[in-house]
Amino acid sequence: MCGIVGYIGSDLACERLIEGLRRLEYRGYDSAGVALIDPQGDLWARKRVGRVAELDDAVFDAPEAQIGIAHTRWATHGGITEPNAHPHLDATRQIAVVHNGIIENMHALRQQLESEGVHFRSETDTEVLPHLIRKFYRGDPVAAVRATLRLVRGTYGIAVLFADHPDRIVAARLGSPLVVGLGEGETVLASDPQAIIELTRRVVYLDDREIAVISRDGVKVERLDGRTRDADITLIDDEAYGVADLQGFPHFMLKEIHEQPESIQRCLRGRIQGEEGNAKLGGFQMDPRALVRIERVIALGCGTSYHAGMVGAMALESLARVPARAEVASEFRYRNPIIPRDALFLAVSQSGETMDTLGAVQEVLVKGGHVAGVVNVVGSTIARTTGKGVYVHSGPEIAVASTKAFTSQVTALMVFTLMVARTRNLSLDAGRQMARALEELPAKVHAYLRDPGPIQVAVEAVTEAPYVLFLGRGFSYPVALEGALKLKEIAYIPCEAYPSGEMKHGPIAMIDQGAPVLFLAPADQHRDKNISNLKEVQARGARLIVVHTEGDDELAELADLSIPVPAVPDYLSPLITVLPLQLLAYHAGLALGRDVDKPRNLAKSVTVE
Repeated sequence: MCGIVGYIGSDLACERLIEGLRRLEYRGYDSAGVALIDPQGDLWARKRVGRVAELDDAVFDAPEAQIGIAHTRWATHGGITEPNAHPHLDATRQIAVVHNGIIENMHALRQQLESEGVHFRSETDTEVLPHLIRKFYRGDPVAAVRATLRLVRGTYGIAVLFADHPDRIVAARLGSPLVVGLGEGETVLASDPQAIIELTRRVVYLDDREIAVISRDGVKVERLDGRTRDADITLIDDEAYGVADLQGFPHFMLKEIHEQPESIQRCLRGRIQGEEGNAKLGGFQMDPRALVRIERVIALGCGTSYHAGMVGAMALESLARVPARAEVASEFRYRNPIIPRDALFLAVSQSGETMDTLGAVQEVLVKGGHVAGVVNVVGSTIARTTGKGVYVHSGPEIAVASTKAFTSQVTALMVFTLMVARTRNLSLDAGRQMARALEELPAKVHAYLRDPGPIQVAVEAVTEAPYVLFLGRGFSYPVALEGALKLKEIAYIPCEAYPSGEMKHGPIAMIDQGAPVLFLAPADQHRDKNISNLKEVQARGARLIVVHTEGDDELAELADLSIPVPAVPDYLSPLITVLPLQLLAYHAGLALGRDVDKPRNLAKSVTVE
């Protein structure tokens, strides 16, 4: 979502800040801005609605400053306007603030400030911050920020410039990530390591309720209550934060769809023990005795990660015979959930920064539960908060709509399932078969992507329709949910997903002549039931687009449009059947003129509630 970059060093700050913002464009935003302290000690700011390129055009006259902060905004409070863009300044234009998060008590704070004569220029919650900091400022920047944050209720990642202190940036976080990159004679602040990877790989992650004073020489970190701590330096992983390069593809989304054989292979590498029919995930810090004590597993996630968690839960129940379910994290965290002591919670998140999932993790931990992360981004807040789990190693995912992260998350959950199942009911022979099926998966994904079938014909069917229905049973139901989500995200086509057995309990009313129904019907235990459901919608005039296992001639003949995929065991079918749905969404978005890498209103890392 919103992105923060700060720079202090010997280079031109504006150039470094714009470069950092470009590397955060994938997160999703609607406006951008920059604030600098010029050589004369004055604060200079510029903001624009739209892309970073428009801000870049507007800063042609930027001063030769060596310190500054910048921001990309994803609107929460107030519309998409230049006054609502960040940075926000105090009345004297001597203090500038950029902010990620939401100030929940902004109305009370704003009313108090207005009663004291403060004039607001924007509709945002953020603008209360520079005015409060000015109110408390007595020459000590950290003391003013600390006093302000003691009044604030909500979440924040902030960076603050003081015109009369051109040697420092003050930053603080609560629930919204910030990381400091340490270079030679220069230091960078960012909300995402992606913004600083080209400068340095030596970073310091800020934790909640910490304040950082950033200078050319490094960073000093202290708690909001005044206690100091050593700034622990971490080396960030090249694999997780590679250079955003299209490598000949027209869009990052298509590139990432085609990277899935490699990303799945990375997730499997070193983890499958073929001869033992087993797997090893050292990050869970669980030996067989600990694994066998797990009485239930609960996956927590949002959006695509929730769908991956659904697949993982189904696999754990069917293969390891462990009661398991997936929960929508944003609902789970607020319903005062019961936290079983014998349960393992899995926090599934691509970014590792998803606010709702992190909140659910904290609820589990507060109530004494056990939680592990299933994340992509090394060093992310969820990874550090849980302290254990598995990195999915999908590599950087730039397109806002997730594709390869989904298949990597599902792969990691399948590896975990094999590990748990072998401590219980899965025989050596069955374990070897599952291990072999996992190892063969990247080649099968590659084979399908090399010959994806009549996707363009399916595109014509869905782009001409006012509504699309996705159906699937068992392991195919979460894939139907994911396919519908992708088509909504990328092409903005109204659609929904249902278990195919539930279709007759309502959604069938939406079917009329020519209505596209996308049916997921791999050769699994539900195949015959699916054929019955398929015929029910066909009798109402639906146009059937059927994803089925290669060689299933009966389903191919029943379909108006047949999309065959390679045969895999039913528990691995989501990793194959999701591929045509990803391609359908991508090509439908292109056909309708959408920005497939940066869909409207969406953000890559959702760090607000």
